[in-house]
Amino acid sequence: MTAIKGGYTNYGQDIGILMMRTVFPRLVGDIGNARTFSMPVRYQIVDVDPLNMTEKNADSRLLAPFIEAARQLEAEGCKAIATSCGFLAGFQRQLADAVNIPVFTSPLILVPMIYTALSRKRSIGILSEYAQGMNEQYFNQAGWSSKNIPVHVSGLEADSAFSQMIIADNPEGNWEPMAACIREMTEKHMEQYPDTGALVLECANYAPFTHMIQQIAQVPVFGMNQLLEYISTCVDAPIYPHNPLY
Repeated sequence: MTAIKGGYTNYGQDIGILMMRTVFPRLVGDIGNARTFSMPVRYQIVDVDPLNMTEKNADSRLLAPFIEAARQLEAEGCKAIATSCGFLAGFQRQLADAVNIPVFTSPLILVPMIYTALSRKRSIGILSEYAQGMNEQYFNQAGWSSKNIPVHVSGLEADSAFSQMIIADNPEGNWEPMAACIREMTEKHMEQYPDTGALVLECANYAPFTHMIQQIAQVPVFGMNQLLEYISTCVDAPIYPHNPLY
């Protein structure tokens, strides 16, 4: 007799993804499109209240809803949690401490591993939607410091086609202008920092453009999608067909 155990309504979705409620198109490759992944994922939509937000009440209006949603994913059987927006890297420790399963807020947590693998003559490029917002607070939350790891951050213009579609949360737009501004950002980064040995896509919504970015930069490109595929094999280890143990 083989014992089986329940306790949840849904099964087989080991990776939970915290999503803010949006309406902009999410093509295959975007973290918000379930067809992006080779494994099933479970989405949890978080309704946050940015109105009247101040430094004093930011935790209750912003962080608390994400913590509640993360706990819900854990209660429903998820084995790891990711977020769909890199700004949550600023709350990496708080979110990880709130649950008993791993939390991955941003591919920024990959930076120490990448740095260890690269020649010390190389730097790491971080591509962000809002480069000015990437600072030591985010890096420290991700477990490292730019004082020890050479990084260069590049971003888009405030009125870029990408920002007008994704950040402004428009339900309709055109692919080509978004691709053009990301191409320009990548080309400028590689021209300005020719010692770049790898790129990290801090903005999860850059993922559909990963192949184009890599063709331009000719270096490895790390993002949340690749991280989640790896994490999936860690929380649900594969069975190898000809292994005599099985």
